[in-house]
Amino acid sequence: MENSINNLLENEKLLTLVGVPNPLIALMAEKKGFKCLYVSGACVANHELGIPDLAMTSLDNVCYVVRNMRAVTNLPILVDADTGWGGLLNVKRTVKQLVASGASGLHIEDQSFEKKCGHLDGKTLIPLSDMSHKISVAKETAPEGFMVMARTDALAVEGLEKTIERSKAYEKAGAGALFLEAAKSTNEFQSVCSRVSIPVLANMTEFGKTPPLTDDELINSGVKMKLYPLSLFRLMNKAAEDGLSELSDRKSFNAVLEKMQSRKDLYDLIEYDEYAKVISKEVL
Repeated sequence: MENSINNLLENEKLLTLVGVPNPLIALMAEKKGFKCLYVSGACVANHELGIPDLAMTSLDNVCYVVRNMRAVTNLPILVDADTGWGGLLNVKRTVKQLVASGASGLHIEDQSFEKKCGHLDGKTLIPLSDMSHKISVAKETAPEGFMVMARTDALAVEGLEKTIERSKAYEKAGAGALFLEAAKSTNEFQSVCSRVSIPVLANMTEFGKTPPLTDDELINSGVKMKLYPLSLFRLMNKAAEDGLSELSDRKSFNAVLEKMQSRKDLYDLIEYDEYAKVISKEVL
């Protein structure tokens, strides 16, 4: 698989993955020089459907978003596949559908089906053997170069030693990387990173259990990837909320025009002129 996540990892000390809510933001990220995109399950639920991230979205919902992003960018896209939407046959179908949609990799988590945000309390896990089987099936189904990442939420549920046990088992089952969710310190990252040989991802989501660690702290802990899954989505939401308040209070947007993306900047981003050239030509 050309331009794969694995290829990026070979050339980056710490690979940054940025969550993009829609194809337009994906274009922005690419033009700003980011090298790897991410589709968050929470963002699909919140942004596309206006519902909580509580296992109510479907594989089709996620594939729709991935297809639209793939249509505008060639950057690798890692996709949040939640729990794989069911058992082993569902995991197999999930991999096939996401590959067909243009994903470059996915992560599957070891939470029970009615999962919740990894930085909330009250999570429950499936047995280690069940998750290992899911990873094995995903790996067997995926084409060469497609990243199968295992996400473990065990730190908050079972503690560090069980997390290490699960991480090693998932690596043995075929996981090409590990998503260590809700680590609370560099010590926890270092403890897990030192016990596995696959790249480890740190979720740098805001307002969660993981502190805002620096790149040096992550690198020194052995982390190879850092993820900002919802940062741009949160910025968009706050900007929209502030704009609506402005309109409600002052009855216009005149005072905040300088905060808006201009028509020219938008048209440059989406290459409007290139499209317009097609319809401006006379039909012979």
